Amino acid sequence: MEFRARNYVPALTGVLSLISLGLVFGAVLGLFDGALPRAPTAVLDAIPTVNALVSALAIVTIATGWRAIRRGAVARHRALMGVSLVLFVTFLVLYLYRVSLLGPAPFPGPETIYRFVYLPVLAIHISLAIVCIPLLYYVLLLALTRPIAALPETNHPRVGRVAASLWMISFALGIVVYLLSYIIY
Repeated sequence: MEFRARNYVPALTGVLSLISLGLVFGAVLGLFDGALPRAPTAVLDAIPTVNALVSALAIVTIATGWRAIRRGAVARHRALMGVSLVLFVTFLVLYLYRVSLLGPAPFPGPETIYRFVYLPVLAIHISLAIVCIPLLYYVLLLALTRPIAALPETNHPRVGRVAASLWMISFALGIVVYLLSYIIY
């Protein structure tokens, strides 16, 4: 019996999503505390700023990749979405590393801003990030398991538009969370 990933894209999407979300929730809940080497404080302190910059760059690469495919520049689209994926993984690894060691950062601003601005923005950001994980796996697996010419006949374009939109919004809201937590307050 031969295993062909192209025949199992939804199942692989589910498995990879569960593993990824398990790692995310494990890090947030502190399950990896003590299992990771501790970077110097200056490195840990720099991660939120680096992640905000990575997020801004990812918004640009996603938008440019989306524009490229609308213009029929498939190779450019593929390259830009690959860069976007690398930026996402970079963001996630840095975030999970920091939160594994330090836990979630407390909000330093006033209670009213915390309750009526910060928490809603954070909740939407986190919800979109969670929703994006299976969408990204799905479009990535479709792209990797099909010939380029066959992709327009799959769900890749339709799901990709949704994934890219939500991905950019999530990154943008992440920047808002950063600004509220580290710049404004």
